[in-house]
Amino acid sequence: MQTKNKFLDDMSQLVTNAMGVAQGARDEAQGAMKSLVDRILADRNLVTREEFEAVRAMAQKAREENDALSARITALESRLQGAAHEVQSQDEWPGSPGA
Repeated sequence: MQTKNKFLDDMSQLVTNAMGVAQGARDEAQGAMKSLVDRILADRNLVTREEFEAVRAMAQKAREENDALSARITALESRLQGAAHEVQSQDEWPGSPGA
């Protein structure tokens, strides 16, 4: 048979209520800190992860295009040098129009 102890019941209720209040205070403090951090970050003019990733992708694409264009220029310069060398060789042959 259990006996009811009013003091223990009251203490149990008090602890339960205190835990609820502490949880509410914790949630409120977290919200306030998040708001403060968001405001500080906004004042610092920082970018979001999404913005960073978008710019990073654009830079990667530009780098790839730059590499492709560089290779194309190198190939064209090589062809141009070959053609210039061929024209110069024809000018040096006997009986060529330039001789």
